[in-house]
Amino acid sequence: MNTVPKNHDYALDFGDKLLAFIRFVFKNNAEFRHSCLGLYAKFSPLWGGRLASKEMVVNFSDGSKPINLCSPIVLAAGANKNGKGINSYANLGLGGITVGTATRNFRIGNTHKPRVGLDEFNRLIHNSMGLNNDGVEKISARVEKQIGKASKNKFAVGISVAETPGIAEENRRQDLLETFSIAYKAADYLEVNVSCPNTGEERLDLDTCFMKEIFFEIENFRKNAQCRKAVYAKLSPDLTDKQLLSLLDLLAQFGVNGIILGNTYPSEKLSYSLPALNEKGTSGGISGRVIYENTFKKAVLAKKHFPKFSLVACGGIDHGFKVRDLLGEGIDFVQVYSVFAFRWMAAQKMIYELDFK
Repeated sequence: MNTVPKNHDYALDFGDKLLAFIRFVFKNNAEFRHSCLGLYAKFSPLWGGRLASKEMVVNFSDGSKPINLCSPIVLAAGANKNGKGINSYANLGLGGITVGTATRNFRIGNTHKPRVGLDEFNRLIHNSMGLNNDGVEKISARVEKQIGKASKNKFAVGISVAETPGIAEENRRQDLLETFSIAYKAADYLEVNVSCPNTGEERLDLDTCFMKEIFFEIENFRKNAQCRKAVYAKLSPDLTDKQLLSLLDLLAQFGVNGIILGNTYPSEKLSYSLPALNEKGTSGGISGRVIYENTFKKAVLAKKHFPKFSLVACGGIDHGFKVRDLLGEGIDFVQVYSVFAFRWMAAQKMIYELDFK
């Protein structure tokens, strides 16, 4: 087992330098640049975008519907928040997409600005968006209209869901269950986000009692559903090893198929000096190269102790050799997002590095 991950790097080419120029032009409006990935995906065939060609299937021993992917690189939640233009993203070389995170109703997100920042030197993004989205009903309806074409291309579509921040304590469970049940009808798989670090609310993955309640209810829902679909829990990357293993033991008891390791890293726990993005003086959640070592170690630890879980690594993955290393450790697939801000046609380059042409 490789417990010392190598943070593989890449040489900058013309496209990467073009992205650097774009970041410079929009340095005072990073959120606008952040929102342009959909247009980038839509027009990607003009500069060589094409469907990936490495098909793979993630199977589950409990009879949950398999996940069909056209590459092991999936777009993480947060990139396509509202389920628009889903099939365009396949041309970026991705094997699937997780839409959302969706809440029960429309959310404007955090009202402070800016909500997104960049650190060029460390190639990281920090965000405090606050789960802005159109609401699960609209998002799920869009997914239903597009998922047929996606399935034909082996392009998996998941939906990430979360409880509504700020909701009354007595309504939390019902709120999340309603959101889950609506998304369940539309998606290939579900991702339950219990670890968002920038809504101003306590994370659910630190609330053991609530975690037991919600995943017990989710399992009951799946038992009565016509089609059993895979459910992943998205956990925070800052959990201690003891916290992580204890939480995985809990999730295994309630039939959860797998975990996403992890969400963005809480900025106050990293030793980087970044501008504050909110009134509390924090910089939100961190994503990018600096968290890769933690991603690798936590994913390997989880796979070692819970080999039956489907493991998805997310955080700092920007090179095909990193994907190779993670797959070699038994990780089923990876999720990426921040890399698209720094690397031109990132997923296609990573596939090329994997020699998955």
